Amino acid sequence: MGYKAFPARGVVFLLGVFIFSQQTIAGDLSYSVPEEMKRGSVFGNIVKDIGLDVSRLSARKPRIDADGNVKRYCEINPNNGDIVVADRIDREVLCGKKASCLLKQELVLEHPLELHRINVLVQDINDNSPQFKKNMIKFEIRESASKGSRYRLDEAYDADVGQNTVQDYNIDANENFNLNVVAKSGGGKYGELVLEKELDREHQQELTILLTATDGGSPQRTGTTVIHVTVLDANDNAPVFSQMLEKTDRSAVLFTKTYPLY
Repeated sequence: MGYKAFPARGVVFLLGVFIFSQQTIAGDLSYSVPEEMKRGSVFGNIVKDIGLDVSRLSARKPRIDADGNVKRYCEINPNNGDIVVADRIDREVLCGKKASCLLKQELVLEHPLELHRINVLVQDINDNSPQFKKNMIKFEIRESASKGSRYRLDEAYDADVGQNTVQDYNIDANENFNLNVVAKSGGGKYGELVLEKELDREHQQELTILLTATDGGSPQRTGTTVIHVTVLDANDNAPVFSQMLEKTDRSAVLFTKTYPLY
């Protein structure tokens, strides 16, 4: 009896049916965890969340594989199904300044093969303080500068996001300057020095003011820098003379002596 050729299309179909019967791709599991949780911290349980038989869990060899990540940040306790933190989760390293940070992992079960995607939304915590690029911001301002003059200050950077990033600035109380805080259209804030009282170099040649940036986290964190103002001279004083009148027999002679401004 001759063998009848089996259509290639039928082979592919049967192979697909076989593979599909051997594995099940289930829905996503979604969790939300704060960054920097301690290793071993529990944030889910696959027995409860999927409805597995805990008595058969160990035999199904549950594990979590990384999905496009270098590290495996989660792992399964095969005895009770707890999902625990396996490695330090640093939101700033994973997602930078993105508003949303999603960590993707994959749950694998065997006998039969079953896959579940695990999406972990990493919440930002206030673990970074505002920082300025420089320890000192320098200005040279003439004493003739008019009241209301504004001088933009460097913006502080905070690696955190949302409310945990920079929310306000303030300066030490002083006689000459107030602070105006400006919100940028694209996000972020910076400060401006506003001259409220004219400078007088003869009275004070330099000013040192502490600038503080504050975030909105809890606990609140701050960063500081120093504003150094050098007051430049303006020609605002006329020469001053002392006079000494000396009489002679023939006429009166006026002797003058000029003093420097300072």
